[in-house]
Amino acid sequence: MRPDVDYLVHLAQESARFAEVIAEVPPDTRVPSCPDWSADDLLWHLGEVQWFWGTIVRERLTGEQAEQRKPPRPAGRAGLLAFYRRASGDLSEVLAAVPAAAPAWTWSQDHTVGFIRRRQAHEALIHRVDAELAAGSRSPMDPQLSSDGVDEVLRIMYGGDVPEWGTFTSSSGAVLRLQATDTGQSWLVTVGRFTGTDPGDQARYDEPGIQVTSVPGTGAAASIRGTAADLDCWLWRRPSPMAVERSGDPDVLSAFESMIASGIA
Repeated sequence: MRPDVDYLVHLAQESARFAEVIAEVPPDTRVPSCPDWSADDLLWHLGEVQWFWGTIVRERLTGEQAEQRKPPRPAGRAGLLAFYRRASGDLSEVLAAVPAAAPAWTWSQDHTVGFIRRRQAHEALIHRVDAELAAGSRSPMDPQLSSDGVDEVLRIMYGGDVPEWGTFTSSSGAVLRLQATDTGQSWLVTVGRFTGTDPGDQARYDEPGIQVTSVPGTGAAASIRGTAADLDCWLWRRPSPMAVERSGDPDVLSAFESMIASGIA
């Protein structure tokens, strides 16, 4: 998390922009970046996500407990918009009222309200982009928020901390650099494989994975460059405003792109 990024301000701004855009999109319009969803499905999704996290923080619940309290989907656009606006306002209010360091249930290894602030700012940003794609009109993305979004998607959404029961094995020489050309921030990413058995549900894992590395002197075999917004959208498998530039070892590029190909909802 970056101290110079005000997640609460961005959450409010991106959530308001989402509501403004989605209200003008016909309910049955397909969302190009989420082809299984209509505009109303997208509206319900972000509404229930914001309700879910607001409820967890306000009521001090686990995810399972909050899920059991989830209200039914409202019927029609008017009901969906009203639900979304209430849930969005409630989320912003409760996150502002509780310190970032306060404990809260999350699905990550970071069990703090600060994690939820950051995650929900980026959730609102990406779904604002989805709404604008459905509307056929894009607006600029804040460079600093987008740069932080690249960091979050690399470190958490794709390359979270390896649990004690798991192992990450890097592929020899499979390191690439992602560089945000407008903010100057860059990330060295190692491509490899995650293996292990979860002692909780006995699920076995043997799948591609990545880790952001900070080893001094680590060289990159390939690079991907673009503005922070371009990289953030590309990593989320959303159309980027401008194409990212790829160079270097094609096998490393292919391995990384295959790993993120399925995207994130």
